[in-house]
Amino acid sequence: MAGAGARPERPAEETPAAFRAALEALARVRPRQEIVLETIPAPQRLAPYAAALAAHVVDPDDDDEEIAVARFIVLQDPAGHEAWNGTIRCVGYLSAETDEHMVDDTMFSEVAWSWLTDALDGAGAAHRAVGGTVTRTASTRFGELAGPEHSVDVEIRASWTSGDTSLDRHLEAWLEVLGNAAGLPPPGVRLLDPSGPSPEGTL
Repeated sequence: MAGAGARPERPAEETPAAFRAALEALARVRPRQEIVLETIPAPQRLAPYAAALAAHVVDPDDDDEEIAVARFIVLQDPAGHEAWNGTIRCVGYLSAETDEHMVDDTMFSEVAWSWLTDALDGAGAAHRAVGGTVTRTASTRFGELAGPEHSVDVEIRASWTSGDTSLDRHLEAWLEVLGNAAGLPPPGVRLLDPSGPSPEGTL
């Protein structure tokens, strides 16, 4: 459950109100059913206050196989941070298997990066100072290694400064990016089973 334990190490009375509000906003997020969201230990030396969440997307045909993983970290420095241009910084990381043919698409990195900027805008998440990288890795397995012979992974690392404490919008945007990277259909849409009956002749 998002936010269920995403608490700073300091006593509650010492925690800034802005950080408490940010954690309460994170706790309101309910991910789509394909994504499992959980609290993880936050980094301790990057900022005075921090919280972290992990997200996992599992293969619908094999619950034991993950097809994508992500991290969402919130850093808060009440004194402000010059490099952030603000007091609250969001940091995201994800890795996902993707279509093998994507590795040859020269526009893929630009498209993948637009997933983040479009998602932040679409969620109404006030943000600035956005930066990050998109990396594609192609692998070929040999010998006795299990798994497909060829695979392609995409990795996105990003950080941005939040303009407010409505971090539910920022987390929802990052989970949308994760869904896109994992190849999930839009929420509420179910892909037809290619082995099922043809829709021809049906209403």
